[in-house]
Amino acid sequence: MTSGKIRETALRHFAKNGYEGASLADISAEVGIKKQSIYAHYKGKDDLFLAVFSEVAAKELQFVEAYLKQSGGMSPDKLLLGFLLGYKERYEQRDDTKFFLRMAFFPPGHLQREIVEYGNQYLDQLELLLMPIFAAAARSGQIHPDVSIERAAAAFTAVMDGMFVEMLYGGLERSMKRLDASWFIFWRGIQNIKEGHT
Repeated sequence: MTSGKIRETALRHFAKNGYEGASLADISAEVGIKKQSIYAHYKGKDDLFLAVFSEVAAKELQFVEAYLKQSGGMSPDKLLLGFLLGYKERYEQRDDTKFFLRMAFFPPGHLQREIVEYGNQYLDQLELLLMPIFAAAARSGQIHPDVSIERAAAAFTAVMDGMFVEMLYGGLERSMKRLDASWFIFWRGIQNIKEGHT
């Protein structure tokens, strides 16, 4: 119970103040324990930070799984664009998603290797979850036969990364402009447009 409360409180502090600005003293005070008691659960600040990050990364994958499950009857283009728009809303509303994306792109220097490893695991799992969507679209002739499902999934995550970077750097309005342009080019590039149609 206490370990979970520590992670929950630490998430708010890391999300608001970053790694450097968050202190174990402040976290323990909010939890209602002494700072030394944190060490009964975590080796230190690094260990706590990585525990929070890995838990949040797992929650982000749960969001992906839940979205794909509930959107199963949609056409691939609507499902995928809806996923990107849903992630934008999630970023606007949730501290854990903000924390995950900020730290994935801007990790503390001394923890970069570990965070990049978690981030790559997330992307690998995301692509695996997306493969059936692209495979179904390929079987139904919606994706051009020259585009492999692996390449389509990798290109989609690149579109998603572009949206994330713009949300972090340029704000939501600029991210929507980038998403609109990159989505149009992405989908037009992979779809199987019949000759004589645009």
